[in-house]
Amino acid sequence: MGAQVTSWDSAAADRAVAVLKAIADPSRYRLLWALSHDELPVSALAEMLGAHVAATSQHLAKLRAAGLVSSRREGTRIYYRADGTRVRELLETAMLAAGDSAAPGGTAAAPGGATAAAQEAHATARATPRPRRRPVTE
Repeated sequence: MGAQVTSWDSAAADRAVAVLKAIADPSRYRLLWALSHDELPVSALAEMLGAHVAATSQHLAKLRAAGLVSSRREGTRIYYRADGTRVRELLETAMLAAGDSAAPGGTAAAPGGATAAAQEAHATARATPRPRRRPVTE
């Protein structure tokens, strides 16, 4: 059997709830999904969402506060990336919990450990950009 929790850890539960709240927004989920595959600048992430750079930066700040992403500066650009493989695992688990299985009646993993449903969601997120509301500047 798996590990058993013998006592309630209130601090750990609060941290877990903070992580779940951080990814509870569809835009933040999409950002985190993209960042679990690539390191990207804020401008590219804003374009992917079809949102303003300022709004995208606010979403990224919430993800960073939850410990899900980290950033680095290169000149005037800020690049973000997901913090480790645990982030992708969290997103794939959320998809499975939502009822998105890789194949009818199964959760077979594709090469590389990602489920087919997870790979399809990533492809959809990258292939269907939303219309931009205004030019993105950085």
